[in-house]
Amino acid sequence: MKHFLAAALTAAALAISAPAFAQTPPNVLVVGQIAEPKSLDPHAVTAVNDFRILVNLYDGLTRYRDGTLEPEPSLAESWEVSDDGTVYTFSLRQDVTFHDGTPFNAEAVKFNFDRMLDEDHPYHDTGPFPLAFYFSAVDEVTVIDEFTVEFRLGEPYAPFLSNLAYPTGLIVSPAAVMEHGADFGRNPSGTGAYSFVEWEPNTQVTIQRNADWWDGAPDLEGIVYRPITDANTRIAEMLSGGIDVMVEVPPDSLAQFRDGGDFNVYEQAGPHVWFLILNMKEGPFAEKAVRQAANYAIDKTAIVENILQGTAEVAAGPTPPAFAWAYNEELEPYPHDPDRARELLEEAGYDGETVTFYVTEGGSGMLDPVAMGTAIQADLEAVGMDVEIETYEWNTFLGRVNPGLEGKADMAEMAWMTNDPDTLPFLALRTAAWPEEGGFNSGYYSNPEVDDLLEQARRATNQDERAELYKQMQQIVQEDAPWVFVANWKQNAVTTAAVENFKLQPSFFLMLQDVAKPQ
Repeated sequence: MKHFLAAALTAAALAISAPAFAQTPPNVLVVGQIAEPKSLDPHAVTAVNDFRILVNLYDGLTRYRDGTLEPEPSLAESWEVSDDGTVYTFSLRQDVTFHDGTPFNAEAVKFNFDRMLDEDHPYHDTGPFPLAFYFSAVDEVTVIDEFTVEFRLGEPYAPFLSNLAYPTGLIVSPAAVMEHGADFGRNPSGTGAYSFVEWEPNTQVTIQRNADWWDGAPDLEGIVYRPITDANTRIAEMLSGGIDVMVEVPPDSLAQFRDGGDFNVYEQAGPHVWFLILNMKEGPFAEKAVRQAANYAIDKTAIVENILQGTAEVAAGPTPPAFAWAYNEELEPYPHDPDRARELLEEAGYDGETVTFYVTEGGSGMLDPVAMGTAIQADLEAVGMDVEIETYEWNTFLGRVNPGLEGKADMAEMAWMTNDPDTLPFLALRTAAWPEEGGFNSGYYSNPEVDDLLEQARRATNQDERAELYKQMQQIVQEDAPWVFVANWKQNAVTTAAVENFKLQPSFFLMLQDVAKPQ
């Protein structure tokens, strides 16, 4: 029966990929994604575009409580933490199986984390695992019994439970990894509400209802994710009935959908930062005055009001205000001050050399990157900087930016959505997060004081103490200006009126377990 259903679901999904769109299949949700996924291995990817699929295929030991970034039990029913905050003991759900029929247990949990963290593990070469940093505090994972597993940390680590809920902590089937090796990302198997059916490259990913899901079978028969990189094409397909859900709607199209009675518009504030990485290792941005000049030169208010049409706020620093408890409210964004920018460029001895600027066509949380890139180019040129744009498709863009800008570009667009105020600065601002160390500090920023504050903050178990450390970090980083701080975005999505129980989450993931689409 399962194989028959999979074939029927695939046939229905294929029917909607034709150029002339019919209405989407009954009880199958069709999602217009912003790009082709890179992989369906949750340990091997970094983009929210991929995460939006993966959170429906897999479960973690914890998950985010609906509407929050607070962790709650998932595959772990409960846990205990030692008094010193270094030992976490998890009691696991029993009678849970992976989609391939193999059992979920403590051995499976240990396999997952050893695979990412232990270079001598026999399946470590099925990576790379770019966000294994999330679990760098873990020294050892021990199986206590079939359904009890212990994590021993080298030191207290406040974001640990939250990071387990992040897609990097999702639990994959060891048997499937053993069978498929490095191709596991094309043959995924988890324990989630939906199981994998098919991935047709550059066309669609199809998943189907897991009737045996431990948290109750979903209403939908299946979900089809279609990569539609061009926003205008996504809009056309939404209007013509080719998709049921559209994410990252261009601001100037939101009113069109709001005014149409056949659609529902959703918006949700979340922990998002849109910024420009500046190459501090070589070129003009090696000088702090030039980096500050770029922050003064760019009219971020005009970008937010005219290009993003009020769907974002001007960013003041590296931490988004959605983390209210850790956000430094005393920081003011760099004002638009072209005269001050010119003064700083003159002080730095900037001689008009060309600045190479990497721009992407679109990607996770990238808002309207081509239009924003063009506006930024014009603002920098207005203060005397010669800017040359190079534009790339999203996955190609990541392949050029994440390994570092040295020898390639002077600045690049970037956006992050994170689960904890530790995540972005720890992975992208520490000296030890330079690309050759496995991090995402692609501009090679280095400040020992920032490094120390971040290390202290992740060890602090008192939230007030953590908050003060993060606020100090934000002030230093804003002054050093390793990035141009541009915008904090409110995510959005549009669904057809037929879609029920849809919600956006502050995590920016698409949790579709409770969504229904009555016939």
